[in-house]
Amino acid sequence: MEDPKPTDPPHLAEDVTEHVGYRLKRAAAALRNAMDKALREHGLTVPQYACLELLDQQPGLSNAELARGTFVTRQSMNVVLRGLQDADLITRPAAADHGRALPAHLTAEGRRRLDAARSAVYAIECDMVEAIPQRRLAAILTDLDRMAAALGG
Repeated sequence: MEDPKPTDPPHLAEDVTEHVGYRLKRAAAALRNAMDKALREHGLTVPQYACLELLDQQPGLSNAELARGTFVTRQSMNVVLRGLQDADLITRPAAADHGRALPAHLTAEGRRRLDAARSAVYAIECDMVEAIPQRRLAAILTDLDRMAAALGG
């Protein structure tokens, strides 16, 4: 059997830390760590916060819609929603009116907690955005969208 031919890297890089994927993962990990720390002070996890944000923008989303919007599995979203319900941050009907979807809505406490947590999360995003020249922000956002689309996301 012949040895496989080495694959050329997608761009010139001295080591793996110079690859785009590595840099994206490093930035995502730094963002997640900062958000975890900030949200812990508000009694929320990152998926819970993301779920509250989505429900604020689009009340009545289902478990499946929330899972897609927060990049978690439906099973994980079930756990997130149960935690939010137990904390009286969202409401969902006990049974579905039609089909199996149980639309979720923020409670007054959920809206209050979201507003408090949002300030902390937005401060983190400001730190990220201030680290790059303002004139490049739109191009970076476009490039990130193009990368995601190139991978089917």
